[in-house]
Amino acid sequence: MNPAKPGETRRSPWIVGVSGASGTPYAAAVLRALLAAGESVDLVVSRASRLTLLDETKIAFRDAHWRDDLRAWLSRGADGKPDTFSVDLDDVRYWAAGDLAAGPSSGSYPSKGMLIVPASTASVAGVALGLSKDLLQRAASVTLKEGRRLVVAVRETPLNGQTLRHLVTLDDAGATVLPASPAFYAGATHIQDLVDFVAGRVLDAAGVPHTLYRRWEGELGGGSRADD
Repeated sequence: MNPAKPGETRRSPWIVGVSGASGTPYAAAVLRALLAAGESVDLVVSRASRLTLLDETKIAFRDAHWRDDLRAWLSRGADGKPDTFSVDLDDVRYWAAGDLAAGPSSGSYPSKGMLIVPASTASVAGVALGLSKDLLQRAASVTLKEGRRLVVAVRETPLNGQTLRHLVTLDDAGATVLPASPAFYAGATHIQDLVDFVAGRVLDAAGVPHTLYRRWEGELGGGSRADD
């Protein structure tokens, strides 16, 4: 990446890591909302997540055609219907998971933080233990050591003691551990509403504004009322 010229604002993206856990619609919703909020995104898709993405969406994510494949993925609704959303990918940069010389592998690379959505127990363990076996794990370790925000949207159940200990390690290191647990008080009537709630909570933890779900306002039944 070329350094910013005088008077230019240096790009400072959110790094989004997609691991192999089930829940690719969560990642899609987070990515769409970040872009809608005007945020820059650096994307890392793990090798295992490609298998999950293929299974859940029938989309084969390819390094050489990542932009076309990402557009097909993000335009898809959580119910599998294509062309549900329109997306602008102009400010997305993609890094291959095996590229350990990529920008996000260094603390000197500017970023606002990292969101791992969804986070598998394997990725949780790798980050907690500092294994850095791929770019996703390395970028997360860098995020922690630089004191930047790291949100880990773990999507596994049940959780065994070993995984719980890894999650406590991440919490102690400054990460936000955010289980992908949809709530129902916001008046969800569609699978996309449940997905958007989790995505919205991820963005809340990152401090990124959004309108993905109806917030609790202290009134019972408020989420079930139709908008005026």
